[in-house]
Amino acid sequence: MTCCPHCQGADRFFNQRVAAADLRKYRRHGPRGMTKRLLDTLRAAGVDGMTLLDIGGGIGVIQHELSAAGVTDVTDVDASSAYLAMVRQEAEKRGYAARARYLHGDFVALAGQIEPADIVTLDRVLCCYPDGVALVNAAAARAKRFLGLIYPRDSWWARKGAVLLNLYPRLRDDPFRTYIHSTAEVESTAADHGLRKVMHYGGVVWQVAVFGR
Repeated sequence: MTCCPHCQGADRFFNQRVAAADLRKYRRHGPRGMTKRLLDTLRAAGVDGMTLLDIGGGIGVIQHELSAAGVTDVTDVDASSAYLAMVRQEAEKRGYAARARYLHGDFVALAGQIEPADIVTLDRVLCCYPDGVALVNAAAARAKRFLGLIYPRDSWWARKGAVLLNLYPRLRDDPFRTYIHSTAEVESTAADHGLRKVMHYGGVVWQVAVFGR
């Protein structure tokens, strides 16, 4: 396991209780909101026979849905051991665990050990990582066909919200923080790797973007 202090904080924050609650919501309602928009875009492009690298995959919504749509192999990298345990169990129930690989730790630190995939996704991961450019750079370098991102808009209200959200971990001396990264930097980093934006949708707080080759 390769994990920086911030990722260790994320491991504690996204614990068994949080993972179980997220899985219950998914089983009850299926993919929703920005995640559904991302999935709809990828499925419309055609994912049959492709491979997936899901960074910070949580309880595995993207993995479960795209495996059912024809993705052949999955790699999941997550700082949360609770999420990884939960997603592995769910993958076994859905019958594709034998085609999946699970890695615990900091994706940026582990990236050199990870093979490129046709599809690379980061669903609400940028907001949990201090160096957004490094994270997008490592992810884009491994995206052979598509890079899908869901992350906060860099608006003044999102930045104020992040300040408020970070008060509690600061008081507890917890290294975990919420981050708002520049949309322009994210998009230019993707472009540096030859990826062009093929879809974008912005909500009040979150935005989803898909880049393709």
